[in-house]
Amino acid sequence: MLVTLARRTELATRAGVRFRRVFSASETQMLRESVRAFVNRHVAPYINQWEEEEGLPRELHKRAGDAGILGVIFPEKYGGLDGSHKTFIDFTEELSVVGAGGLQVSLWTHNIALPPILAHGSEAMKNEVAPAVIKGDKIAALASTEPSGGSDVANIKTTAKRDGNYFVINGCKTLITSGSKADWISVVARTGGDGIDGLSLILVDGTAPGLTRTKLQTMGWRCSDTATLMFDDVRVPVDRLIGPLNKGFKMLMETFNSERFLISNMAVAFAKVCLSESLDWAKQRETFGSPLIKRQVIRHKLVDMKTAVVAADAFLNKIAHDLDARAASPADLSMLKNHTTSMLEFVAGEAMQIFGGAGFVRGSKVERIYRETKVLTIGGGSREVMKDLAARQMH
Repeated sequence: MLVTLARRTELATRAGVRFRRVFSASETQMLRESVRAFVNRHVAPYINQWEEEEGLPRELHKRAGDAGILGVIFPEKYGGLDGSHKTFIDFTEELSVVGAGGLQVSLWTHNIALPPILAHGSEAMKNEVAPAVIKGDKIAALASTEPSGGSDVANIKTTAKRDGNYFVINGCKTLITSGSKADWISVVARTGGDGIDGLSLILVDGTAPGLTRTKLQTMGWRCSDTATLMFDDVRVPVDRLIGPLNKGFKMLMETFNSERFLISNMAVAFAKVCLSESLDWAKQRETFGSPLIKRQVIRHKLVDMKTAVVAADAFLNKIAHDLDARAASPADLSMLKNHTTSMLEFVAGEAMQIFGGAGFVRGSKVERIYRETKVLTIGGGSREVMKDLAARQMH
C-alpha cells in the first residue's frame, strides 16, 4: 500500500530526516522545459564532438549548476532543489535524450560523493563543499574501486595511517568517474584492522601532493572522465575525516544504494530513447519498397520493447516512491538495478537490429547506448553480486 503524503511527512518528522519537496504538475513541466532548454542549447550541438574528444568542457558544470541541474535531490540550504526521487527521474529523462551516459555520470558524480558528507561530515565540511559543487564551481568524486576489486569493499587495500594531525594515504583507486578533474575526492581507505570495521571515508583535495591521476580509455561513457588514482604518501588533515573513524563501510553501503537508483534511472531513460529512435527509424526506413513499420516482425519487436520499458518504468517509479518514504531496502535497489539494466540490454539490442547497418556506425544515439549497456550491468555492483545480495535478504 502506498504511504500517503501526510503519513510520509509524519514519518519523516519523527525520524528526524529531511522530507523532500513534491512538485506540482505545472512545476514539474516547467522544470522539464528548463532542463530541455539547457540540453538543446549547451549539450545536443556538441555531444558527438565531446564523445570523440573523450571529455566534457569544465564550464559545462558551471552552466549545469546555473540551470539547477546539479542540485536536484540536495537540500535547499546548500543551493539544491530538495526534489524527490521522482523529480530526479524527470531530470534524467531530459538529459538522456542525447543518448550519452557519460554526460550524466560526469555531471552527477557528486550524487554519490556528496551524500556521505551531508549525512556524516562536519558542518564546516558541508558548508565548504556542497554549495560549491551544486553551483558547478567544483567537482566532487567518490574513490572506492581498486584494481583488486570493486564490490568486495571489505578487502580494500588503500591505507590511511595516522601521523600526528594528518592521515597519510597510500594505495591505488581505479575506474573513478571524474577522477581526473575532481577538486574533492571522498576516498575509502583502511584506517583500522581487516574487514568492514576498519574502513573510513576521508576527503582529499585534488591538488594534494603525492596524488597522481591517469585518464582511462573506455568502451562507453567516452565523454566521461574515468581515471586511475595513485596515492603516494598523500597527507590529509585529520579534520577531513567524514564521520566517525572506522565507520566508513555503512556510509559506503548507503551511497551504493543511491548509485544503484541512479543507474536504474539511466537504464530506463535510455531504453525510452532507444524505443523512440527505433519507432521513428521504422517509419522512415524503406526496404523492398515499404517502410519497416509495415513488417509484422518489426512491429512485434517494437511492442516487445515497449512492454519491457513500461514494466521497468513502473518498477523504477515504485522504488522512487519507496525511497522518498524511507521504505526501500538494499534488496529492492539490487533487484531494480538488475531488472532495469537487463531490460536495457534487450531494448538496445532490438533497436540495433531495427537500425541494421545504420546502428553500426558511430555517432547515432542507438549505437552509443548499445555500447554503454555493459557498464550499467557492472558499475555499482555486478549483476551476480546484486542477485546474491538480494537473495541473502530473502528470509
